[in-house]
Amino acid sequence: MNEVSPVVAGDDAVAIARILANDHVADVVEALNRERRETAIELLCEVPFERLVEIFDQPELDGASELAEALPRTKACKLLTAMSVDRAADILRELDEPARSELLGGLAPPLRATLLSILGYPEGSAASIMTTEFVSVPSDWTVGRTLDYIRKVERTRETVYAIYIVDPDTHVLVRSTGLRRLITGEPDDPILSVAPDRAPVTVTPLTERESLAQTISKYDLLAVPVVDHGKILGIVTIDDIIDTMIEATTEDVHRFGGMEALDEPYMKMSFLAMIKKRGGWLCALFISEMLTANAMQSYEGELEKAIVLTLFIPLIMSSGGNSGSQATSLVIRALALREIGLRDWWRVALRELPTGLVLGAMLGVVGICRIALWQYMGFYDYGPHWPLIATTVGAALLGIVTFGSLSGSMLPFALKRIGFDPASASAPFVATLVDVTGLVIYFSVALVILRGTLL
Repeated sequence: MNEVSPVVAGDDAVAIARILANDHVADVVEALNRERRETAIELLCEVPFERLVEIFDQPELDGASELAEALPRTKACKLLTAMSVDRAADILRELDEPARSELLGGLAPPLRATLLSILGYPEGSAASIMTTEFVSVPSDWTVGRTLDYIRKVERTRETVYAIYIVDPDTHVLVRSTGLRRLITGEPDDPILSVAPDRAPVTVTPLTERESLAQTISKYDLLAVPVVDHGKILGIVTIDDIIDTMIEATTEDVHRFGGMEALDEPYMKMSFLAMIKKRGGWLCALFISEMLTANAMQSYEGELEKAIVLTLFIPLIMSSGGNSGSQATSLVIRALALREIGLRDWWRVALRELPTGLVLGAMLGVVGICRIALWQYMGFYDYGPHWPLIATTVGAALLGIVTFGSLSGSMLPFALKRIGFDPASASAPFVATLVDVTGLVIYFSVALVILRGTLL
């Protein structure tokens, strides 16, 4: 696949299509992702239909919605019908009108209703990534009858490892069991006799994907049912939640780097799209950094009297920004993992305050030792008042690192409280905030310690 030319035609396309039909589907998807869109479409048109379904069922296929839209309408509708429901919903969700309506119109009414129901839920919720292709049986069935049923429907179900038992009259979920328990039971045993005697773990349709992932991890589940008023709407399998969590984590990493989240792989992003994603945030951060110049202008007189203070401005600013970024990273991750909640802000503050003081004291001692060493070794002459300069730098580092740790840890709480994603508290943003306040702290300390000598 790596050597396929941008335009594949005739016998070459057929030969390559045969290779695609025999390779592992994951390798096929990886190879298609490296091809130009036109080439990928031409190759997919030559692939046997069953193989085409396998390829589109892989969440790793880049631009699946564009590829599906490029197929003939009849073939695209047939493809959506044969695919797993959750993947079909993912593809339709990424399509714009009128393509989405055209494809939905070509589907059978029951499937169309199911897909419209899934698409009606908020993106990122449990119901938006669930599949309706699961195994459920009435509670009055036997083990043998259930196994016969699984054999018949196995090819049309997302998974057969989890079996959900419902009330035959109300269709309310009453129990769940695994395939292992089922095959160890006697054929004439009631299905309820092999199911654990406890209520199944469930989630609601609007459960967020982070909570969903934690539920699956906590109870070590292969799938979790999505239940509304006791009735099971669908299930979310572990592979689906892994895919969505990778996507969510990628978005958070992009935002934390001080940019909009990319909606395409890095190498597939166009030049203008990349500029758009990065330029806005970069301009906002630059404008914020202008406050640093304003802060320095306010202390112009002090800088003229003690030029030596300017030597330590980069040191002061970077130390505060680094401590703030550390605290922000820790708190954002703890919030994402639900290790802490909004009500724990004061506990975090009480933890970060002494932490910042100790870290600031450590850096302050290092800064003082550095100035003293340079003075005694003759690397630089800081003048007769060098002990006061060293004290100023040490005290400023103590205050700035403490402020950076405290503000960096509180910013994610503030953003989450007003409804923003805590990941928006990006490292560059925190660094900008601490840069401005760091200069104020630095020169305020200098005014106190150096008054009557250099100032």
